Amino acid sequence: MQLESHLESDDRIVLPLGSTEQHAYLSLATDSILSERVAVEAAEPLGVPVLPALAYGITPNFAAYPGSPSVSEETYLALLRDLLGSLRGQGFGRILLLNGHGGNVPAESLAGGGVLFHSWWNGPRVTALIEGLDPDTSHASWMENFPWTRLPGVELPAERKPMVERRAVDPVAVRAELGDGSFGGLYERSEEDVLRLWQTGVEEVRDLLEHGWG
Repeated sequence: MQLESHLESDDRIVLPLGSTEQHAYLSLATDSILSERVAVEAAEPLGVPVLPALAYGITPNFAAYPGSPSVSEETYLALLRDLLGSLRGQGFGRILLLNGHGGNVPAESLAGGGVLFHSWWNGPRVTALIEGLDPDTSHASWMENFPWTRLPGVELPAERKPMVERRAVDPVAVRAELGDGSFGGLYERSEEDVLRLWQTGVEEVRDLLEHGWG
């Protein structure tokens, strides 16, 4: 009933896209936690509703890490097409696919016709901030290490992990290459740095919700 009232004046909604996969010392749900939380914090002041994150994505290379289920690109895009069609049928004309997982990038092909696709960690302002703080960073590093993705009782390594060249494709070879699962870089930075990154991501998504529809 609240959404019916909402649709009388605003046809926007956000569908966060996540994944369930290894993140070294962080939660398996990191990508879903981040995409949904960014969406909620960005959308709340605007009154835009946020759906629960789609918690499974395209991550076949991590199959040798238990707890990292994957779907095929074909299945994933078919599911998103169905979800988008369903939302349009209910009256939502502007839908933001807010992505938290690099493997889901093929979903960008669904953008257009009132659908926006945005990877929250890859916007121009967030990218510029990361490059200014520490450009040698990637999956399961400090840039995903927030209070809400940490696991209780888990201590992170203090040293910087050398960046992995990531040549392997076969899941067993990927695990042998990555070891703990991090692609490299520092595992943590100061709380000031990570919260500054977070706030930049939230503000960038909010601007997109306000002004990104053309």
